[in-house]
Amino acid sequence: MVSPIPAGFRALPLSAVQLSLAAVLKCGQSFRWTCYPLPSSLGTESSPTHEYRLCLRDRVVCLRQSSDYLFYRSVFPGEHLSAEQEGVSDEETLIWLKDYFQLDVDLMKLYDQWSDRDQVFNKLKSRFSGIRMLRQDPWENLVSFICSSNNNIPRITKMVHALCKQYSPALISLPPPELSESDSQGPAAYHSFPPPSLLAAPGVKSTLRGLGFGYRADYIQRTAKMLVDTHGSSMSNSESRENCEEWLIGLRDLSTEAAREELLKFVGVGRKVADCVLLMSLDKKEVIPVDTHVHQIAIKHYGLRTVGGSKGKGVMTPRIYDEVATKLADIWGEYAGWAHSVLFTADLKAFSSFGIKPPTPATSIMDVGASSSSSSSKRKHSETRNDVEMQKRVMLMGAAIAAAATVIAVMHDDPSLLEDDSDDLSSVEEGVSSPTSSRRVKRRRQSSD
Repeated sequence: MVSPIPAGFRALPLSAVQLSLAAVLKCGQSFRWTCYPLPSSLGTESSPTHEYRLCLRDRVVCLRQSSDYLFYRSVFPGEHLSAEQEGVSDEETLIWLKDYFQLDVDLMKLYDQWSDRDQVFNKLKSRFSGIRMLRQDPWENLVSFICSSNNNIPRITKMVHALCKQYSPALISLPPPELSESDSQGPAAYHSFPPPSLLAAPGVKSTLRGLGFGYRADYIQRTAKMLVDTHGSSMSNSESRENCEEWLIGLRDLSTEAAREELLKFVGVGRKVADCVLLMSLDKKEVIPVDTHVHQIAIKHYGLRTVGGSKGKGVMTPRIYDEVATKLADIWGEYAGWAHSVLFTADLKAFSSFGIKPPTPATSIMDVGASSSSSSSKRKHSETRNDVEMQKRVMLMGAAIAAAATVIAVMHDDPSLLEDDSDDLSSVEEGVSSPTSSRRVKRRRQSSD
C-alpha cells in the first residue's frame, strides 16, 4: 500500500534500501539534523515515522520517508512565495537533495559488490541497508570533525548546534510537525552554519570554551583565521559563499594526496580528521578514516594483526593507520569509504538493535480456549512473559537510539554536553606544535570543560 503524500510535501520515488534516513542522519556523518518522532497512527507500516529538518543558508529543508518515497519540502523566512517561486524553490531543493545524498550512485549495486567480496558485509547488509555517504559542505564538515577529537556523537551534536546558535542568527522559527510526539514546547529556532569569517576573530576562543569546546576552541578559531587570511572572506558570486569556502570546495578537483596535504596544514587536523573530510565532502570515495572502532573491526573480522595488540587498544601510529586502511581498501575496492561507513555504523552502540523487528506477542492459553494441565499452563505463561520482556527490551533500545540521535534537545543552553563515552569518535593523535593531546585531555578533564 502506497502511503499518502504528507500535506505540503513533494514526493521523490526512492526505495528505503537506497537511502535510510534513520541510519544515515544519525551515524556520525552530519550533526545538525533535528529529528521529530511522528505518531504511529498516521497510517500503514510504510508511513513516515519521523521528520528530519536541516537549516541551510536560505531555507529549512524538511524530510520524511516511507518504504518507497522520500518526501521533502522547503520553508523560507519572510513572505509567502508565489506558486512560480515555490516551483523554482522546490526544484532547487530537489537538486540539493540529489547532490547531498549522492542519489546518482546505485547503492544496491554497491551492496551486491561488497557482499560478493566480503562475507562479513554479506551478513550485515539486510539489517543495515540504505547507508550511503553524504556529500556535505566542506567547511561545516571540517569544523564538525575538529570537534570529534576524543568525543562522542551526542556531544559533538550539541557542540555544533551551540556554535550555530552563537554565531549565526536564527533564519526562521518553526513549530514541531503537526501531531508530532516531540516533548519540546513551542517553535524551535533554526540557525545555518556560520561562515569562516565569523569564527576567525580572537574572541571566538573564549566564547567557544565557555560553550564547552575545551581545547577544540583554539583549533576552530585558528583554522578559520588561516582560511580567511589565505583565501579571503569576500563573498563569491555563487551561492553566497565566501571565497575561502569556495577554495575548500575546489579541493574536490585535486588528487586525494594533494587534497589531504592541504587539509593537514590546518590546526587540529590530523590524518583521521582530514580523511573524514576527504570522504564526506570532497568526493574521495576510496578513503577510509581509521579510528579505534575501525581498527577493532579490522582485527575482529578481518584478521589484521598490528603492533597495537590483539584487541586494537594500542596507540594509533601512522603505520597502524596505513595497515588498517590498506587492508580494508583491498577488500572493498573503489567505494571502500562507503563500505566502511556501513561497518562503522553497525559497530556503534546506539545501533545495537537497529533493523531488528520486535517479536510477535505470544498467544495465551486462555485466548484459544484450550484446556491443559497446570504445568503446561505455567510453561505457556512463562514463555509469554519472556516474550513481553523481550519486547520491552527492544523498545527501550529503540528509544535509546532515538534519544541519542534526536537533536531536539540541543535547543537547551546547557554547555555540559552529555559527558558519556558512548559511540566514541576519538581520532588519531593530531600532530600539533602545542602540548600533546594526552596532556590536553588530562588538563581538560581537570578543568571539567
